[in-house]
Amino acid sequence: MTHDQLADMVEGCPFHRFLGLKLEEFDEVAGRVSISVEAHEDLSRSDERVELHGGVIASLIDLAGDYAVALKVGQGVPTIGLNVDFLRFARSAKVTATASIVKCGRSIAVAEIRATDEAGSLIAIGRGTYSSVASAG
Repeated sequence: MTHDQLADMVEGCPFHRFLGLKLEEFDEVAGRVSISVEAHEDLSRSDERVELHGGVIASLIDLAGDYAVALKVGQGVPTIGLNVDFLRFARSAKVTATASIVKCGRSIAVAEIRATDEAGSLIAIGRGTYSSVASAG
């Protein structure tokens, strides 16, 4: 899969465009994908200052894991389960989630995801379980 093909998948959903997701980098062989989101008022948890809402961070984590699996199976995949641990507020202008595949089997895939701010501080960690089976449209 090329960078443009994966970027088209990421940008091909209205929700992803609303969040402003951006494909940063990927490694198809390693099964690793990095996706970022820029913080702004519409995605904030506070009126006093811009801090990314936890739902935005959870979505970013889920989608990074999803696209790491998609890179392996060639299409978007449904999420089966997601666990997110929030470690600190996301107060920087940009947060990047990097997903690595732990296992991609015939029907189930597992990815570990780390969300960091621009300084490299860990914001949240997640583990996602995804279907790795082609879904009927």
